[in-house]
Amino acid sequence: MSAFPSLFISHGSPMIVLEHTPARDFLAGFGAQLGKPKAILVASAHFETRTPMLSADAHPQMIYDFGGFPRALFEMQYPAPGDPALARHAADMLAGAGIPAQPVTNRGFDHGTWTPLKLMYPDADIPVVQLSVQTQMDAAHHFAMGRALAPLREEGVLVMGSGSLTHNLYKLARGGGDAPTPDWVKQFGAWAHEAIKDGSSQDVLNWLDCAPFARENHPSPEHFLPLPFALGAGGEGAVGRRVHTSCEYGVLMMDAYRFG
Repeated sequence: MSAFPSLFISHGSPMIVLEHTPARDFLAGFGAQLGKPKAILVASAHFETRTPMLSADAHPQMIYDFGGFPRALFEMQYPAPGDPALARHAADMLAGAGIPAQPVTNRGFDHGTWTPLKLMYPDADIPVVQLSVQTQMDAAHHFAMGRALAPLREEGVLVMGSGSLTHNLYKLARGGGDAPTPDWVKQFGAWAHEAIKDGSSQDVLNWLDCAPFARENHPSPEHFLPLPFALGAGGEGAVGRRVHTSCEYGVLMMDAYRFG
């Protein structure tokens, strides 16, 4: 079995599973392009803890961590199994790299996990483990977590970071997917693309100083941190390839990258 790439996916609004947008249509066909992994490990922007934790429930429940959306979203299910053994294995790998981590139970699938996977792998028959992000830690910490878990790809595991290339909910446009994209969002997206395709990991790790309008696009870092995680999981010298780009609500860039 050849190694799976690591991925950075922009999951956007939960409405992605209901509305036909370019990002939704991309994700709906992406799983078939990648093939079926043995398991999936997702670092989700919506699972925040002070130290790294991995979901270890055999049968995770659903988390509807949003409000003000149609009832249909709150009735959706993604009944994929968990993988407690993979959670323990990944925790050991992180500990071996000097990053204390622990499996935890009673952690369901948040929408950073189930919305993209419902589109990519709708049969929900692949075991899924979630990894938390640490917003008090920097991009280098998340890169190191990805690097420690990169060998999982050789074991048939799809390693993903699920966030959003840009994520300023204070500036969401009422026009939805058709709203124009302001220059400060475009400039950040262009910087990210150049840094990722050139393999400029140090620029990504120092994004708050290197990227134009970094804080405007990410008032808080949780949706960016899955990107350095995915870059690290791509392995030594990983260069990213952009496999999708679009923008929704004016300020949510839905770009996706594959590494390795």
